[in-house]
Amino acid sequence: MFNNKNIFISGGTGSFGNRFIEIIVKKYKPKKIIVYSRDEYKQYLMQKKYPANEFPFMRFFLGDVRDLERLKLAMNGVDYVIHAAALKQVPSAEYNPMEYVKTNINGAENIIQASIFQKVSKVIALSTDKAANPINLYGATKLASDKIFVAANNIVGKIKTSFSVVRYGNVAGSRGSVQQLFNDLVKNNGKHLPITDKRMTRFWITLDKGVDFVIKSFLRMKGGEIFVPKIPSIKITDLAKAIAPNKKTKYIGVRSGEKIHEVMCPQESAHLTLNFKDHYVIYPSNPDKKTVYINNLIGEKGKKVKKDFEYSSDKNKDFLSVAEIKKLNDTL
Repeated sequence: MFNNKNIFISGGTGSFGNRFIEIIVKKYKPKKIIVYSRDEYKQYLMQKKYPANEFPFMRFFLGDVRDLERLKLAMNGVDYVIHAAALKQVPSAEYNPMEYVKTNINGAENIIQASIFQKVSKVIALSTDKAANPINLYGATKLASDKIFVAANNIVGKIKTSFSVVRYGNVAGSRGSVQQLFNDLVKNNGKHLPITDKRMTRFWITLDKGVDFVIKSFLRMKGGEIFVPKIPSIKITDLAKAIAPNKKTKYIGVRSGEKIHEVMCPQESAHLTLNFKDHYVIYPSNPDKKTVYINNLIGEKGKKVKKDFEYSSDKNKDFLSVAEIKKLNDTL
């Protein structure tokens, strides 16, 4: 579906953007890929990776998602949008709340307005498990963003722009992850690995699987869905054992705004949740009566979940063992 199409990705120089572009370039023949971000150094590095003489379809736009007019210009002629730009650090959000509101909420609204203005075909916003029943500012801003994107389908009118959300958990090996923290401490001969609570669990997904799920969601989406992949969980204590089995751990207490376990499909949304073979879909609470979500656009059929259903990292049926985590880490 991406052959001969114009693709725009906000936050395109981040971990997801880099891997997404690698896969798109390898598997498809896009007409244009527009990398939109505010970090000129990362754009410089990416331009070296994709020189114009070899990759004439690559475009690099400096800009912030807070700037609506810049987004409108950058999206001219675009077919598909991936909104990956966000501020993501939980402690930083607690200290700088309005900066997160400006980027994660106002920026989401700007992406929507620019997409409608330029008559983009499909838009997918990347979310996080922290948006489900949030207890921290970061999660609250992403929940607001999710709801804004879902509701955007109500205002498109005759314009055929569709908006959906992909929500998944911690990305193995991504910048700023606990895995990176542990690896850095091992590399620098840290005395111990800090763990906030020994009960801590998290959903775990690789970048490749995250990108693949987003691509499939473009094929599946009708507009208004929150797509949630079925992925394994890990215990943070097991992650520490997989990375440094001989290094001591130290329990330092739960940080401000941090959960012991994460949720991707809240029990409160069970009446809106559909179970597909490899993913769940949370559909809008006030859906367009013409849109039937139990069947998607590639012929897959879902079914209603039980009334008390909740998809949480501690109750997940699929947990990675220490050996499986180590094997996965070795491939990153």
